[in-house]
Amino acid sequence: MAQPPVQTLYRDPQLFYWILTPITIVMVLTGVLRHYASVLMAMAPKKLEAKAMREQRSLARGVALRSNYHVLSRQSFEAKRDVLVAGYENGDYLKDKNRGDQPPPNPLSDPSQMDGMMGMMKNNMAMIIPNTLIMSWINAFFSGYVIMKLPFPITIKFKSMLQAGVQTKDMDPRWMSSISWYFLCIFGLQFVYVFLLGSENAASQLAQQMQAQQMPINPMGGPGQDPDKQFKAEAENLSVIDHYSVLDEVEDRLLARLG
Repeated sequence: MAQPPVQTLYRDPQLFYWILTPITIVMVLTGVLRHYASVLMAMAPKKLEAKAMREQRSLARGVALRSNYHVLSRQSFEAKRDVLVAGYENGDYLKDKNRGDQPPPNPLSDPSQMDGMMGMMKNNMAMIIPNTLIMSWINAFFSGYVIMKLPFPITIKFKSMLQAGVQTKDMDPRWMSSISWYFLCIFGLQFVYVFLLGSENAASQLAQQMQAQQMPINPMGGPGQDPDKQFKAEAENLSVIDHYSVLDEVEDRLLARLG
């Protein structure tokens, strides 16, 4: 069977030093500046009132009990459920018991909520502005350049990812354009940032996105939620649970397996 001819592409070796190296250095320095800018713009956490903390933790206890009741005995589960349901229905855990059926406060009038929104906006701007400037710089000076060839074979599916900005159909997929190298640096420099700045750094965009996705959800929900309605809804959810325990008859099952 005839082998396909090896594709040879002649390029200036100086492209490696004048395109790939500057883009890499700029990406690393931008990540370091982003980290220190995030540190300078970070706001000191504000102390939460004791009643507000109890309100949040009480609802979180109900959610945890509803999610993990199967590891508790029936007697233990019923005791915990009765205490929480009674407290939820009587409003014992509310921060403000005299609020009644008044509508929830406007989150825009809450200074803590405004500080959180402002912090998220600052973090987004710290990622959007550098990316816009770097992309404009690469498109202005390095657009259309093929800078390197990967030393291992890849399939044709990677062609659009590695050859962005190069309008060719027959080029080997292993060749990489300058814009594609920029995108690979976004996802591949997080280990360099960990080495330079530590594990808890704000330089890597991918790490920040993953951290935002894995951030625990506030049990009280978003701003503007009515805590009294949430407590009563959680009390109803706990009341309708048909309890079972994974520890029921565990001795008999263990003996049956060993026998």
